[in-house]
Amino acid sequence: MGLSTALIKKLDEFDTKTRDLFLDFMDEVEEKTRTITVGRADFTELTETVQRLAEAQKQTEQRIGELTASQNRLAEAQERTEQRIGELTVSQNRLSEAQERTDQRIGKLTEAQERTDQRIEKLTEAQERTEQQIKELMLSQNQTGQQIQELTAMQKRFAESEDRLKQSMDGLAEAQRQTEKTLKKYIVDHEIVKKQMGGLTMSVGYGIEDRLIPKMKAAALHEFGIDVSLVDRRNVVYPDGKYDEINIYCEGNRSGKPVFIIGEAKAQPGKKDFDRFSQLLDRLKQHLKGDIEAFMVGYQYAPDVESYANRKYPHIRRYKTFQLLMFSE
Repeated sequence: MGLSTALIKKLDEFDTKTRDLFLDFMDEVEEKTRTITVGRADFTELTETVQRLAEAQKQTEQRIGELTASQNRLAEAQERTEQRIGELTVSQNRLSEAQERTDQRIGKLTEAQERTDQRIEKLTEAQERTEQQIKELMLSQNQTGQQIQELTAMQKRFAESEDRLKQSMDGLAEAQRQTEKTLKKYIVDHEIVKKQMGGLTMSVGYGIEDRLIPKMKAAALHEFGIDVSLVDRRNVVYPDGKYDEINIYCEGNRSGKPVFIIGEAKAQPGKKDFDRFSQLLDRLKQHLKGDIEAFMVGYQYAPDVESYANRKYPHIRRYKTFQLLMFSE
């Protein structure tokens, strides 16, 4: 197909798709019009049609450019809109949280108001009771006035009897002085008796120890299964200089291991004697290097003391003096 140079230049202004479409169109026309001679007027008309198509293409591309610009502006507007929506969503969330806190505060205020109403109701009841008490007090005040009058009369009678009472009190004061003198004498006598009793108790205790110590080797072997090498009355001195007096002190061994027999002698042991003896044993356990066997010995035990010792100090054996004196020296 022969095309003029001007037409070819015009075709270069089209995009590739349009130019290819036009060339295909021209090939089709040439194929179907091989025997037809195209006049100059027809060719001129065709050229004008192509120019109009080219102009329309330019307008179309211009419109597409404008549409593309509009699309870009719309995209930017859409992005700003989405950003604004995001900001609004955050604001909405904040408002929701603030609303929730407000609801909580309102709930607390409602509870506080209910408590306030209850307190007001209680105060109202208390006010009513107070008013009733005031009425009762006013009535009581009237009665008190009458009682004051009666008390005034009694006061006069009391003043008359007070002189007589004063005379009696003087006599009582003198009797009190005499009683105090007598009481002081009794206190002095009691201290003397107390010291004598203490000395007697120590004498009795030492008497029991003196009688038992010669028997302890045989008693230790029979009662404790311990071969005793030393029997004594001893003071155990601690590193701080303090000491404990041991009534009956024995050293021996059992199965090759050192063991100590510690005895406390009282005429009639009491609960406090067991308490003090237990405390003494605790101190000795920190000082003596070996096992400790402990016993209390006395002439007699009260039933409540035996029950107390069984319950609280089962590890302290109890003997009556005759039970240990039966062993041969």
